[in-house]
Amino acid sequence: MSKRPIGVVTFDLWDCLFCDETDEPKRAAAGLPTKPVARRQLLFERLERYEPTDRALADAVFDVVDAASRKVWHEQYVTWSVAERIQLILDGLKRTLPNEDFNAVVDAIERMELEYSPDPAPGALEMLAVLHERYRLAVVSDTVFSPGKHLRGLLKKYGMLQYFSYFVFSDEAGHSKPHPSLFELVADHFNVDIRDIVHIGDRPHNDIGGPHAVGARGVLSTVVKKRPLEHHVPDAICDDYARLADVLASLES
Repeated sequence: MSKRPIGVVTFDLWDCLFCDETDEPKRAAAGLPTKPVARRQLLFERLERYEPTDRALADAVFDVVDAASRKVWHEQYVTWSVAERIQLILDGLKRTLPNEDFNAVVDAIERMELEYSPDPAPGALEMLAVLHERYRLAVVSDTVFSPGKHLRGLLKKYGMLQYFSYFVFSDEAGHSKPHPSLFELVADHFNVDIRDIVHIGDRPHNDIGGPHAVGARGVLSTVVKKRPLEHHVPDAICDDYARLADVLASLES
């Protein structure tokens, strides 16, 4: 275990500070379809305003673009914006939409997790209040359908935003984890040695492999979900945020 001072503690969001997909039961209780179905429905309804549309074909093209975006995300470390996805779907269907309709579809998709939000991870808010007294905190997180501007809103909604002084979201940074630039941005912003960053997240490939590739440290959070290590060796593992302060203290010289 590498022991150094901690200059900055960075956090992933999904299945780290928030329990991904816990918004789906809330949507179901409100009589709403799942997010994947709702996204496809939003686009289909706009297309239908102008000419009859084959729903099965539109959904199939949406599926193909989703699959392509995942491949780019995992292999090229880039997350496509919702606008880019919708434009690719329209290109595949050989259709266009007026700007007003296009922007309305994009905005509705991007806001879904603000309207029916996932739950915070157990103990996350209390943990951040404690760590904020000891460390500088930042967010380093990939975005998929919710852009950074709305993820800030999600953090604010649950009282977490106040504890962070810097944010690196993949849609704003131009790359996704584990690309080195995300952690380099943190080091430059705080003027710290990149080795003094400790990143906390749930995905070994992104949240352990990413910081390790630039000499930083990675703490694997299993508070929400336990994932296979995939040959990555975290500097520490935290299964209860009530103990995270002690875990971090153990990493310091």
